[in-house]
Amino acid sequence: MTVLMAGCGDLGTEAGLGFAALGHRVVGWRRTPGKLPAAIQGAAADLGSPELPLVPADTAAVVIAVAADSPTEEAYRAAYVRGVANVLDALERDGVRPDRVLFVSSTAIYGDAGGGWVDESTHPEPAGFSGRVLLEAEELLQARLRGTGTAGISLRLGGIYGPGRTRLIDQVRTGSAVIPEDVRYTNRIHRDDAAAAIVHLATMDTAPSPAYVGVDNESADLGTVLRFLAAELGLSAPPAGDAGPARGGNKRCRNDLLRSTGFTFTFPTFREGYRDVIAGNGIRHP
Repeated sequence: MTVLMAGCGDLGTEAGLGFAALGHRVVGWRRTPGKLPAAIQGAAADLGSPELPLVPADTAAVVIAVAADSPTEEAYRAAYVRGVANVLDALERDGVRPDRVLFVSSTAIYGDAGGGWVDESTHPEPAGFSGRVLLEAEELLQARLRGTGTAGISLRLGGIYGPGRTRLIDQVRTGSAVIPEDVRYTNRIHRDDAAAAIVHLATMDTAPSPAYVGVDNESADLGTVLRFLAAELGLSAPPAGDAGPARGGNKRCRNDLLRSTGFTFTFPTFREGYRDVIAGNGIRHP
């Protein structure tokens, strides 16, 4: 089958390579298609524009994986809401009805739960514009696909880390990391597992649910993660103090529904994942 990657940055490219490894034809829409690997057939596209390329007639799955150009509400709206609308318009324009359209969303739609648990049954209460815009894009996807025979899937990813995504490692190495004085839960997923989850949900035999929480198996206290990274890097633990507001809110995300589909993690917790990142990047303490 043909898979259309609408948005083919780092995560989309990794997922595209996963589809290609299964023998699927992969078309990647990207502003700079020349940067795509040979396994992905690139086409120049800006998802914020209604002028999108022709959708291959045999497209069976579409993955919308975009990123905002800047951390502003207008940039988020252009990337996510208009991006989803423009991709769906292109499908209608070309008369293509894929089996599934998967939108890469975020656990930001849940806001802050005060350290409580959230999953797909939790009513979203986004605290900031990023969560509100992503939720609007999710709702648009479901509304536009209702009754068409195409399943809409939102994959709500936690914080992505991995190759080139070393924010916490860098903070520990440079001495800028601060362990919060309070218990602050965090939720993350390795880039490779996020890409594998996209491939899995878009190709699995069973009918998908409308939404899945995409996080690893351990919602860990940020202090625990920072102490672990310091130990792995051979450094002293960061000091405790005022760490500022929590990124993404204080909540614990369950991945039970994703795991119930048969998906398994290469990096089930931050320990395996960060060890892989540290080894792969040759990171050493200063």
